[in-house]
Amino acid sequence: MPTPPADVQALSYEQARDELVRVVAELEQGSATLEQALALWERGEALAARCEEWLVGARARLEAARAGTGPAA
Repeated sequence: MPTPPADVQALSYEQARDELVRVVAELEQGSATLEQALALWERGEALAARCEEWLVGARARLEAARAGTGPAA
């Protein structure tokens, strides 16, 4: 999977999720040109990948905490 653009990499989970919601809504409107729709799709893919990175990291932290191997609170 290609690395998301640097601006996407800097987003928090919430920022990436909110932008992804906006991208999906814009695509669902169907008013974009083909070129715009492709750019939106690519942006959406990068945003979804960023959200997945955050979720995988959060899952790993939870599993580590449950196993007692996480940092002390």
